[in-house]
Parts: sequence; structure tokens; C-alpha cells
Amino acid sequence: MKLYSDEELADILNKEIFHQIGDVSDRLGVECYVVGGYVRDIFLERPSNDIDVVVVGSGIEVAKELKHMLGRKAHLSVFKNFGTAQVKISEKRGGSCEEIEVEFVGARKESYSHDSRKPIVEDGTLEDDQNRRDFTINAMAICLNKGRFGELVDPFNGLADLEDGIIATPLEPDITFSDDPLRMMRCIRFATQLNFRIEDATFEALERMADRIKIVSGERIEVELNKIIMSQHPSKGFVDLQRSGLLNIILPELAALDIVEQKNGRAHKNNFYHTLEVLENVVNAQLTTPEEHDSNNCALCNEHCALYLRWAALLHDIGKTKSKRWEPAVGWTFHNHNFIGAKQVPVIFRRLKLPMGAEMKYVQKLVDLHMRPQAIADSEVTDSAVRRLLNDAGDDIDDLMTLCEADITSKNEVKKKIFLENFRMVREKLADLKVKDYKRLLQPVIDGNEIMEMFHLKPSREVGTLKQYLKDAVLDNRVANEREPLMQLLMEKARQMKLVQ
Repeated sequence: MKLYSDEELADILNKEIFHQIGDVSDRLGVECYVVGGYVRDIFLERPSNDIDVVVVGSGIEVAKELKHMLGRKAHLSVFKNFGTAQVKISEKRGGSCEEIEVEFVGARKESYSHDSRKPIVEDGTLEDDQNRRDFTINAMAICLNKGRFGELVDPFNGLADLEDGIIATPLEPDITFSDDPLRMMRCIRFATQLNFRIEDATFEALERMADRIKIVSGERIEVELNKIIMSQHPSKGFVDLQRSGLLNIILPELAALDIVEQKNGRAHKNNFYHTLEVLENVVNAQLTTPEEHDSNNCALCNEHCALYLRWAALLHDIGKTKSKRWEPAVGWTFHNHNFIGAKQVPVIFRRLKLPMGAEMKYVQKLVDLHMRPQAIADSEVTDSAVRRLLNDAGDDIDDLMTLCEADITSKNEVKKKIFLENFRMVREKLADLKVKDYKRLLQPVIDGNEIMEMFHLKPSREVGTLKQYLKDAVLDNRVANEREPLMQLLMEKARQMKLVQ
């Protein structure tokens, strides 16, 4: 971060829009300040497009007057119920159009009831408005009035907390989190995104107030979770969520993995921290090899496929809690944890209000299949096994392989090298099969409709059995995907099932 004097801040804010807002406010006789994230990001030297302006008076009136001054190049939206207004300004610069959005609100003070996040709002002073802010680093304000242009107002030493890398609340943290429990998620999200430390008293309040998160909607929690997941080091956020007790409320399936059981001197690994290591590995893979992703065939590219691959990493082992067994001959086992975990995915997505369409099915598929490449790599890498994997994974095969490689977290470097080498062989086989266009041949030329017509069947288990029999024959390369040999095979199977004499 970088420290600035008021004079230097005035230079940084020496943009036409800020002077115009200041001029309008002076003309109306009210104080106005740019606040929140925009101010914070000036000192962090980060670009920010979110301009929030607090007016000690009517923010709506300042917004209306600004629109009147700017004319047709500005668009005004007024939200009377919330006492806010937004001005969008479109300006042409060097052949391109730049859009600036400014949110206006009147300074206010808030009070809350215990069972709601919706505050009772009253007009207030700048001090009242800064008191209601979530964190000290977001409570700084810079004056835009001409006589004090560029003056920093920082009553809670937010600048010092920025410099020290600390997340703290302006008022008592118990009050801050009780008033609006979503701030607990935002606290951990900011600490994760900025790589800051949560102040001890603030973290202790997270632990005390964790149960309050239950009054927050799944949609709001989802937004914060997604921001944590998409940060550069998401594991930091999930460790804080677990330590505070929040994770056990919002994502208990993941929290339940944070246990190590021992029997007869044999213990399994901590699957919670293993999961976070896998998540970090996926993030690193996305950062270092983004060109490997096939965006032309990805159903999720318009819906942030990177996010949902990270969700798959986060949920890939959630089935281990229910599948864990002690078997004296082999030790701890987690048989079918991929299948059990895949069944839990829609339950979690529904609860957190995550998308239930292609995104959920993608995550569910990767959770279900994440053991398959490893099983192939553990034995001889045959065309048949790889062809089946390609058929089942479809266009998501590259993402599945990324997840599986990220799942190698062994501290035994020799073992790790062997796994990676085997996965390299699987990738080579996949590439070879793609070149040969096997994917086009994976569906037998005789389909279910023809089978029903031939044997006078309705949609039934028998039809499914015959279809799968032909498909397996093609996948195992026992017969060419041609009509005559498949028809011969079909008739033999039908006779075994006593569908024909």
C-alpha cells in the first residue's frame, strides 16, 4: 500500500466527475464525501470502478442536480425506498466509450431488531454513517467540497489497519455482527482477498456470533463464498470459516472432514486440509495453464467455469464422512465416497442457492468421476478404459484430469512422481483417442428406438440392457461400430433374454 497526504489525495481525485459532484454539493449547501471501497483501494493502489458518495443531506437531490448538469450523457436511477440514487455517465475517450457509475446516499444511522438484517434508518451525520460501516478499512472518507477537497476523514484509524494488514470493526464487533450477520462472511472474505489478518477481538466475536448467520439468506452467503473461492488463496478463507464455527453452519459436509481417527495405531489423513490443498492446486493450475481449457466446448464458460471447477475441488471428498470404514486387513477405507459425494452435491447447491442447472451437473459429474483416472493410472492404461472415461466425462475431460492431478497431495515425492507420470500417460491416450475421433463412434449405430421396434418393446429395463450391451461391445473394441456385426450381437443377446426364439 501507499500513504498519501491530503494534497496528494486531491491530485488523485483530480477528475472531472469528482469536481462536478463537489460543485453541485456546494451549490446545494451540503457536505459530500467519497467513501468505502474506492477510498480503500486508492491506498492499496488497486483499480476500482465502484464510486460511493455519502451526502450529509439528501443524496438523491445531489444525484438529480448532477444529472441536470451533465445532461444527456448521464442516466439517473432513483431508489426512493432505500434513499439512494445512481448516476451512470458515458464518456467517449479515444474512440471508446467509458462508463462511470456513482452511487449516492444520504448520511444515515441505523438500528436493528434481533431477527432481521433490515435496519431502521434515520438521517445522520458523517460520523453516524462511518459508525455503521462494516470495517475500519471501509470507513474512511475523502471530502469532495471545494474548500476541503481531498481531505481524509479517518476516525477509526483505518489507514493504520490497512498498513498493518488488519481487519477490524469500527464499533464493538459483537454489535457489528449482531446487527448484520452477513458482515461475518464479509470479514473473512476481505481477509482472504487482501491476505489480511482478522484482529483477535474481531475473530473472537466471529466465534461468539457464528449462530447469527442462520438469519442470512442462502443467496447472500453464496455471493461471499464464491468471492472467497475465487480469491488467490481460498484455503485461507475456509480455514477461518472452520475456526470460527461458521463453516459448520453453512457447509457442514465440508466441516465434518476436519477429523482424524486412529485405530490400532493407524490413522487416516485429515481430509479437510487435504481438500484445501487440492483447491489450491486447482487454483495454481488455472493460473499457470489457462490455455489448456477448451472454451469452445465448455457449457460453463459464460458462467465462470473456473469457479465451478474450484467448487468441484472443494466438494470432491465430501462423501468420505459417510463412507469411512475400518477394515482390519487394510485399515481405513472410503469405498464409493465419490458416488456418495455426488449425491450430496445437489443438496448443497439447493441449500446455498447455487445454480441447479449445468453448473450443478458439472460439479456432480466431476465429483462422481474423480477416482476414475486414478484407477486407470494404477493399472495398465488400456484403450478400452480410457475410451470409457472419455465417453463418461465428455467435454469436461480436461477439467476432470486437472482435478485428479490436483488431488495428488502425497508428501512422498517418489509416489507423487509415479502418479503424475501415470496421469501423463492417461492424457496421452486421451489425446490419441481424440485424434482418432473415437468420440464420434461411441454411440452404437443401432439405437433404442430401433431396438423397441424390432422386439415390440416399450421403454423398459430390457431396452436399456440391450443398448448397454451394444455400447459396451463398442467401447471394449470387441466389435466394430457397424450395423451387421452389431445386429448379430444384438440377436444373440435377445435370445439369451428370451425376447426371440
